[in-house]
Amino acid sequence: MYPSIVIRPATKEDLDSVTQLVIRLKRLNAEFDPLLEVAPDIEQAVRKYLEDAMTNPTSVLLVAVEGTKVVGLLKGDVEDRIFYRPKYAGIIREFYILPEYRRKGIGKRLMMEGVEQLRKKGAEVIMASFPALNEIAINFYKKMGFRPVEYLFAKEV
Repeated sequence: MYPSIVIRPATKEDLDSVTQLVIRLKRLNAEFDPLLEVAPDIEQAVRKYLEDAMTNPTSVLLVAVEGTKVVGLLKGDVEDRIFYRPKYAGIIREFYILPEYRRKGIGKRLMMEGVEQLRKKGAEVIMASFPALNEIAINFYKKMGFRPVEYLFAKEV
């Protein structure tokens, strides 16, 4: 366990570190499927994406920090599911813990806080988006009580 890890909202001071973690996550995703190849301008795109999340009232951007080092992140958004009930879903879009900090309870703590923050913003159900072949993510989410709801299939044209 890492009792020294603090889970808190990301700040502008965290932006460089969080940007690098999201880039690592996206490069990892590319290893699961060639349709997830990262764009050449990924750094600028990620930075803008995170800056937008910090000011968006329907977004949550949390970091796990040890001292001054950002070791993990969770980014989620509350969306209106206009065709379904429960109506509002918190969608976890980015979730990453540095490899050397995994399997120590940090992910569970970060996820629990993320779920709570999304709930406070109106989410009635929490969903997660990640590559279909990421067995580590599948096992983690199952352990956290999630189950599959939809599949997204792709075909190159």
